[in-house]
Amino acid sequence: MGAGVVRSVVRATEPAPKAAMAGRLSRREIEELKAIVDSGDLTAAAAKLQEKLESLENTPLDIAITGESGAGKSSFVNAILGLCDDDEGAAETGVTQTTMEPKDYRHPRLRNVKLWDLPGIGTESFQVDEYLDRVKFNSYDFFIIVTATRFTSHHTTLARAIHKLGKRFYYVRSKVDNDLKGEQRKRNFDKERTLQEIRENCIKNLREAGEASPRVFLLSSWERTEYDFELLQETLENELDDQKRHVFILAMPNISAKILEKKKAELQEHIWEVALLSCAIGALPVPGLSLLCDIAILVVHMKLYCLAFGLDDESLTRLAQQVDKPVAELKSAIKKSALASTITKEFVLTLLSRSLCGALMVVELFLDFVPGLGSLVGGGISFVTMRYLLQSFLDDAAEDAQNILTKALEPKAEESI
Repeated sequence: MGAGVVRSVVRATEPAPKAAMAGRLSRREIEELKAIVDSGDLTAAAAKLQEKLESLENTPLDIAITGESGAGKSSFVNAILGLCDDDEGAAETGVTQTTMEPKDYRHPRLRNVKLWDLPGIGTESFQVDEYLDRVKFNSYDFFIIVTATRFTSHHTTLARAIHKLGKRFYYVRSKVDNDLKGEQRKRNFDKERTLQEIRENCIKNLREAGEASPRVFLLSSWERTEYDFELLQETLENELDDQKRHVFILAMPNISAKILEKKKAELQEHIWEVALLSCAIGALPVPGLSLLCDIAILVVHMKLYCLAFGLDDESLTRLAQQVDKPVAELKSAIKKSALASTITKEFVLTLLSRSLCGALMVVELFLDFVPGLGSLVGGGISFVTMRYLLQSFLDDAAEDAQNILTKALEPKAEESI
């Protein structure tokens, strides 16, 4: 009977065609799961779901940043990682060529995400012909080609080689804030017109170098909410495959309400899978197993939500340094959720004791000792309670993340003299 409960839940939660995205179970995987459930092997069904969820969280993402020396590649790496140039773990920056070998920089929270600062091109040290083999170009998911001045044949030669490897590439014109500052001294300065002139000049240079239909993103590593930074992020999201898109969205720095909303939507997509895993375990005729596993599952995923939204000591300390505010002031914005370090078995048990879901889990525990009926009801209770608890915590964490962002962006109070 337990298999019947799981089977009905699988069918009820089967995604529509357009919902098979962002790392959700594909139709093929849904069919495989149904076959396992129909065979009556609930342990295998639970293992299948757990394998899917773990592969999603451990999917590697390797992003290569290349271009000429001095183009601001290292600062761009730090901007993507949400770091300042002098933060611990940030890419080394400088006016001279500081990148002599491919250097990887791991995301501060998602260790499976790496940005690679590649050596500069077009210098005596690195000729294009030797460059591709040296940096192992086939190791990366996509490439961002950066210049702070004008695109040349060096950039288009790289782009063609990348294209031959079946990889995607994106042209970025960096340091546009410096160009604007230079133009501001003119009486007839117009910001939008200046940006359009920079874009048109980049496209003209790329076409002259042999690029048929160039697309250029104008950025400043110091102003991540300005220019084409958001457009570049959205473009990458749309062109990555499902699992890597999921990882990329969670890795984005929490610099705008829009990014926070995207993270919430991405995490929400997978709650039903976690609930289905809980259902499969709950339907197993082993007294007490469901409660223990549910607590462990809740700890893991609540911590994941906190880390994705920067609700952890390391992220808040770094943000406090960046905005020059006390950490305690930022932490005071956390009203509903909790810090990642406080998400423990005891925290979850306390949460359960205060909600109806906790009472349902106790009922499930008692029913585990009733042959047949326990498995039948247990799976359904596990699914409903897990889905509700995760959705509630996700809502609270997203709201607190927005509160922290608002607090971080508030002007500092003037000190009394």
